[in-house]
Amino acid sequence: APVTAAVSRSPFEVMQGRILFMDDEEPIRQMVNVLLGRLGLQVKTVADGAELVREFTSARTSGQPYDLVMMDLTVPGAMGGREAMQELRKLDPKVRAIVSIGYSGDPVMANFREHGFCGIVPKPYRVNDLMKVLRTALAEK
Repeated sequence: APVTAAVSRSPFEVMQGRILFMDDEEPIRQMVNVLLGRLGLQVKTVADGAELVREFTSARTSGQPYDLVMMDLTVPGAMGGREAMQELRKLDPKVRAIVSIGYSGDPVMANFREHGFCGIVPKPYRVNDLMKVLRTALAEK
């Protein structure tokens, strides 16, 4: 029988959706904005959890809600992802969110679903891992 090679999806295949991304580091926000924009996603970036909650609320009110939220867990001196997720779940119990964690010692890393997140991406980002988590989360909506 002829052998057929498995067809693998390129991580750079175009996706569709609106993503709200939160990270306190400007270079990371810029990188994610460019990368996800090139993949066809509409991206809005914010610096902290309070700004994320305001933008999420505003988008829902205007009838253009986000398909997915991605947030950094820790934001020094401001609302981080854990607190922001609690607020988002009050607004929309079915919110789809991915958590981004820079170190593995946080308990959310092992139990992210218990905290309301549908996916997790460790920092530093590996493009293939990031794209896989985004595709899965967007497909589940």
